[in-house]
Amino acid sequence: MSDSVTVVAGATGRLGALVARALRDRDARVRAIVRPSTPAGTVAELRRIGVNVVAADFADRDALTRACEGGSCVISALAGLRETIVNAQSALLDAAVGAKVPRFIPSDFAIDFYKMPDGYNRNLDHRREFSRILDRAPIAATSILSGMFMDLLAGQAPFILFRFHRALYWEKPDQPMDFTTIEDTARFTAAAALDAHTPRYLRIAGDVASARDLMTIASRVSGEPFKLFRAGSLKRLERIIRFSMLVAPAKDDVYPPWQGMQYMHNMFDGRPKLDSLDNDRYGRIEWTSIREVLLASRGVD
Repeated sequence: MSDSVTVVAGATGRLGALVARALRDRDARVRAIVRPSTPAGTVAELRRIGVNVVAADFADRDALTRACEGGSCVISALAGLRETIVNAQSALLDAAVGAKVPRFIPSDFAIDFYKMPDGYNRNLDHRREFSRILDRAPIAATSILSGMFMDLLAGQAPFILFRFHRALYWEKPDQPMDFTTIEDTARFTAAAALDAHTPRYLRIAGDVASARDLMTIASRVSGEPFKLFRAGSLKRLERIIRFSMLVAPAKDDVYPPWQGMQYMHNMFDGRPKLDSLDNDRYGRIEWTSIREVLLASRGVD
């Protein structure tokens, strides 16, 4: 076991918990920073897998800095709106710098929003804003870009309309899109955290598929024919998004309906498509395919 400690903020969330577990699977020492209000059961589960849990208020700079001391890398798996992605991550970044931690992995884990202009996705705008703060900090940073979480294809994201046997698309049925499961993202993140020589960006995709590909996969998995369904042009989707933001703003929600539409627009737009992939950087990872995720959602091994 290495003497270095990997610090994880956001380990009580789904991705963060999987990152902590993946680090422990690699026999790494892990320290999780949790808020003082974190339920005791959640803390107990982290401790059960061998994670050292430290409670710290993100408004308490001294406590947060002490929580980062001795760390070789700080991983942020924080999720939320600007207060979290910009403000809380900035506090975590300041603490990491103050504790002389050499490396920081921000909570990016998305399509390549660095290639998108502001205004196309509120949540990703916040991440891009934080990235500008991060790039000015005296610390080595590595953003992990993983495309869309593949798990959402099982029903939460309307790319595959199982009830109607349709694969939905906007404008371009053959636009390649990147998908990675949350668990695979966590495994790769753990490996990157233990790698002292990562570049500024790492890009991964467990699978790459267009709407036409999704149609074919869904047909094979279900044993029933699926067809393509053209919802409209991207311009039309932009108008729907603006209307939804007007009539149902829900600005305090992390994922209001119009936010999901913004992600879908980004995927079919094509600009944030990942370029060269770093999937093979850590050879131990076996990447989960879209077919496997859909089969699992139907209870098929």
